[in-house]
Amino acid sequence: MADVRSEEQKKIDEWLPITSSRSAKWWYSTFHNVTAMVGAGVLSLPSAMAQLGWGPGVMVLVLSWIITLYTLWQMVEMHEMVPGKRFDRYHELGQHAFGEKLGLWIVVPQQVIVEVGVDIVYMVTGGRSLQKVHDLVCKPGDGCKEIKLSYIIMIFASVHFVLSHLPNFDSISGVSLAAAVMSLSYSTIGWAASASKGVQPDVNYGRTDETDLGVVFNFFTTLGDVAFAYAGHNVVLEIQATIPSTPEKPSKGPMWRGVVVAYIVVAVCYFLVALVGYLVFGKDVEDNILISLQKPTWLIIMANLFVVVHVIGSYQIYAMPVFDMLETLLVKRLKFKPTWYLRFITRNIYVAFTMFFAIAFPFFGGLLGFFGGFAFAPTTYFLPCIMWLAIYKPRRFSLSWIINWICIILGVLLMILAPIGALRSIIIKAKGYAFFS
Repeated sequence: MADVRSEEQKKIDEWLPITSSRSAKWWYSTFHNVTAMVGAGVLSLPSAMAQLGWGPGVMVLVLSWIITLYTLWQMVEMHEMVPGKRFDRYHELGQHAFGEKLGLWIVVPQQVIVEVGVDIVYMVTGGRSLQKVHDLVCKPGDGCKEIKLSYIIMIFASVHFVLSHLPNFDSISGVSLAAAVMSLSYSTIGWAASASKGVQPDVNYGRTDETDLGVVFNFFTTLGDVAFAYAGHNVVLEIQATIPSTPEKPSKGPMWRGVVVAYIVVAVCYFLVALVGYLVFGKDVEDNILISLQKPTWLIIMANLFVVVHVIGSYQIYAMPVFDMLETLLVKRLKFKPTWYLRFITRNIYVAFTMFFAIAFPFFGGLLGFFGGFAFAPTTYFLPCIMWLAIYKPRRFSLSWIINWICIILGVLLMILAPIGALRSIIIKAKGYAFFS
């Protein structure tokens, strides 16, 4: 199929971050996907297991892994389903499935909520981990002054004011590789240090709430927490866009190989941390498994430093599609010239925006369960299935049709139940929330 783009359109596409480079190797997709998936939230999975209990906990972990791997496969397959065309962005696939305008309205708001929300949470997470390192290395009793979280978030953000000017996914591959290694490292510290501690003598696997209603609401909240551990679908088409493709060798081959390796790493990290952490500490496990471990101090410092490096890479992975959206809007719609200073101003404003929100709402992670419920569940669990049904139109009651409808029903239930649980959690914890704390 001939390239029908004008010279000007080609120049713009060569400038935009998603379409500027097509030279990525299959293993780039592995560490980009690991970096996007294995967030610092993996350290809270033992706590999620404590809310769910052994049976439901294992079932939710395994089901989430299987369903999200299936929907990720669908997206990889749909990337080049029209000969000679690539759906380089999630919303482009949405527009093909639902129509030009409706596709934009369905996909873009949800994708933006996920990506900007995750970036704000990573600002807070990076700041908190740095603060933890400072407090462990330099104790107040030794004459050290306490540093406010706001200032530490600014220090963390200063890294992004530099890294955000790397033009595209290929240029951040080194940062992403370091982040993927770090996520594997702190996950290993989480489960290995727990295992070496051994099952605690007074371990209890009973209920975490006294009331039946509390147990039910905690279950809803935790469903959301586990589900949100799989947010990588929001950047998968953009990652695949960087892999070279020809009719003889389409990009879906190397991309899928990278995804499978990434998902094996995800399974190792998630299942070991969740199951070993819960086995050792039972229902008394802290929200963050590193807090339950407490000692040795040097290991906790190292794990927190690994978290900092990881969220630096993750922030960039989720920011890149946002940069692409902003720059596309400015250059294609508002007719700005594609210059380095336009990129410089746009990206600095975005980093400053996420930094300000992180400082103003250091409890944003608690709110993300509520807002994210409306966006994480669709983009990850059932939007790919709806697109598959709309585009491929499998025969009614065929295996493909049944599997997709099961995923859609489970995804919609998740979208409804997770925010209900999160809203109760917000109301209970609201007294402890403080702006600019």
